[in-house]
Amino acid sequence: MAMALKDKTMPYLKQFLPIAFGTAIFSFGVHYFVIPNELMEGGLTGISLLLHYIFLLPPSATTLVLNVPLFYLGWRHFGSKAMVYTIFGSLSSSFFLWVMEIMIGKGWIIPFATKQDYLLAALYAGFTIGLGLGIVFRFGGTTGGSDILAQLGNKWKGWSVGQVILLIDLIVIGTSLLYIPKEKVLYSLVSVFIGSKMIDYITEGSHSAKAFTIITNEAEKVSQAIQKELDRGVTLFPAKGAFSRQEKEVVYCVVYRQEMRRLKELVKSIDPTAFIIINEVHEVLGEGFKVD
Repeated sequence: MAMALKDKTMPYLKQFLPIAFGTAIFSFGVHYFVIPNELMEGGLTGISLLLHYIFLLPPSATTLVLNVPLFYLGWRHFGSKAMVYTIFGSLSSSFFLWVMEIMIGKGWIIPFATKQDYLLAALYAGFTIGLGLGIVFRFGGTTGGSDILAQLGNKWKGWSVGQVILLIDLIVIGTSLLYIPKEKVLYSLVSVFIGSKMIDYITEGSHSAKAFTIITNEAEKVSQAIQKELDRGVTLFPAKGAFSRQEKEVVYCVVYRQEMRRLKELVKSIDPTAFIIINEVHEVLGEGFKVD
């Protein structure tokens, strides 16, 4: 009985704990760097910040209140299984925002407030918030808000999730121009940009990959060299030149970003006239790469 319960709970714990850790980092970034310098964020977090700046409402409470109706809509339209990590991430985020409010109120943590170097505050705000959200997203959670609205827009209207989130962020940050100085809004955009890059780095991993499509007359030699020198798998596709009508093989290979230079030099050393196409690969699973 105990073993069966452990088997059921362990997969959830392996995701819940990192999500909680990520929301703790996110909450620290909001209270330590963003709020003391009156910077902004997009989405529901940005709405909570605006309410805090205008009415001094605590972000921990407003994020929770604003998320509740979205929880209902998400649960109704996506089901409990799809929403469980989102709800946990949202509740965890509100909890750690509340913890930070208490710690700052008691003087246990002194926020980083500056009157001169807002760029430094924006950079570290983007770094910490992006790091926290990246961990949350990597383990299947979200902090609710615009993520739920974007998914609902995609389901009901077929709108792009990314475009809906971007639109919400632009509306929220644009509205903040009415209440905070425009230079701080511009610094906030720097923070949001850094945060998005940090999220990409965490979710895609430091080992993001590149796909090489190599058109060469020495396909066999190139494929053997890649397997021997880089220890990477290679796929050969039959092809025919549209102009020359010549039959040949196309070499396809995926490598880590840090292996790009070696692969290009290797191909050029075998066939200087080779035509190489390099594409971004956001995730790769299988032998020689990560396995989820």
